Order: sequence, then C-alpha cells, then structure tokens
Amino acid sequence: MNKNKIIGCFLVMLLICINGNAQDQVKIMSYNIRLDVASDGENRWDARKDKVAGLMNYYEADFIGGQEVQHHQLQYLLTQLTNYSYIGVGRDDGKEAGEYSCIFYNNKKFTVIQQSTFWLSQTPDSVSFGWNAACRRVCTYGLFQNKRTKQMLWVFNTHFDHLGDTARLESAKLITAKINQLTKDKKYPVVLTGDFNSKPGEAPAMYMAAHFQNARNSSKEKPYGPSDTWEGFEFDKRPDGCIDYIFVAKNKNVTVKKFATITDSYDMKYPSDHFPILTTLEINK
Repeated sequence: MNKNKIIGCFLVMLLICINGNAQDQVKIMSYNIRLDVASDGENRWDARKDKVAGLMNYYEADFIGGQEVQHHQLQYLLTQLTNYSYIGVGRDDGKEAGEYSCIFYNNKKFTVIQQSTFWLSQTPDSVSFGWNAACRRVCTYGLFQNKRTKQMLWVFNTHFDHLGDTARLESAKLITAKINQLTKDKKYPVVLTGDFNSKPGEAPAMYMAAHFQNARNSSKEKPYGPSDTWEGFEFDKRPDGCIDYIFVAKNKNVTVKKFATITDSYDMKYPSDHFPILTTLEINK
C-alpha cells in the first residue's frame, strides 16, 4: 500500500471515530418558560416569546424539558423551533388544558419509541390533584432512540407543586418508583429534567440527589454560570435559589461532561423568570 493510501485510510478512520463520539454526546436542557399572564407587563409572553424561541434554537439541545408551557405557547414554539417535535399533554384534562411539562426533541436525530404522562398524585393514571398540592401536576416521559447509533434513552420532565410540601416529596418518590419500574429489566440511560420548586437542602431535592446524579454536581468540567436558577424577571437583583435541576440515573455508561446555567438577556430583561440549564452527556454503547 502506498503512502497516499495509508494517509487516506487513516483520515477515514479518524473521521469515523470523531463522528461516532459526537453521536454519543447528548445535550439536555430544562427550561421553565413562564406561562402567559397579562400581569407580567413588559415581561408578558408576547413581548418575549421570540427571545425564548431564539434561545432554544441557538443552544440546539437534543431534548428540552419545558415547564409552564400552555397550549398556545407550545403551538407558537413549534412554528419557530428548527427540527423539533414534542411529547406531552395538558395537566388539567390530559389533552390541551392547563400547563404542559412537555419534552421537545430533535426529530432529525431521535425517534419516539414510547411515551406517556402521569399525574403526581395517589391516582397517577387519571387527571388528579396529589396530596396537598395547589395545582394538578404531571410528569411526561418518553423512550427515545438515536436514529444513527440506535442508542436508547429515557427522558422524563416534570414540575413540582409550588405550595404543597408533602406533594413535592411524594412526587419525588413517585417519579423515582416509576423510573425504577421502567428500567428494572433494561438499564437504558435515564435523564430527568424539571422545576422541582425545592432548593438543594430541602427534602424533595435531597431525595432526588440521593437516588440520582445531580448533573451540576457530577459534571466533569467545572459548571458554568450561577447555581441559582430563579430570578423572577428581576434583572437588577441576585437570583433567589436553585430550584431547577437535571438528574441523571447512575449508570456506568453515562458521563456528565458539562453543565451550564444560561443567563442570557436582552435590553436588561430575561426571556423567562427562570434561567434554563443545559448539560452534555456522553453515552457509551
């Protein structure tokens, strides 16, 4: 074999390795986009919706767990997002009413194999309030397959109640039990995104951290951005606490490579009252 053929073979092999590694990296975002309420004034949905869509498009996450997404907000985002589809239902009727805890996914790279939504309550298979919750709350999940590598991945997304302390802790237990049930036979990687309305030292977040990896704390690279994720649209004040998380099931084939809290702004305003968070996972076959 002559020198040029040897170099050519080497380059082909190098490209295959690079592409293979890239396919094994999955980017996951969690983003509470803030529901549409007129009382938000200059921060109302119509004044910032293009900024939310622009941010989501720019960071190109493979999966985006959205919270406080009303049906008309969902429909708008689907017209603006590039190569995204979604799974999920409205929490108030299991169809389109109330907020979604939907999952946007890159439909060029992933196929939905299985999907469902359950309510965070004692009767999870029906539209219901749970424990002492002020609102109906749900968890949407899907089993996705990478079209190129055939790698399978579970993605869950949720939004815990803002008032019910018992509801938050019981919701954490319920989701953990569901994940354990779905993965008892096949240990596919699992990612859970959400607004947990719970700070790191509080019982619900502590329960989750005891059963899963907190992506921020597990990142191989130093996390980028602040730990606090809720800023209430107050640009001139320090954000008030970490309540948004990405949890990853403990799996020897999954490594958390990077984590960031995204603090992008425009005209001294934020696109939402929460900062989105973003992690990059490396999944080995």
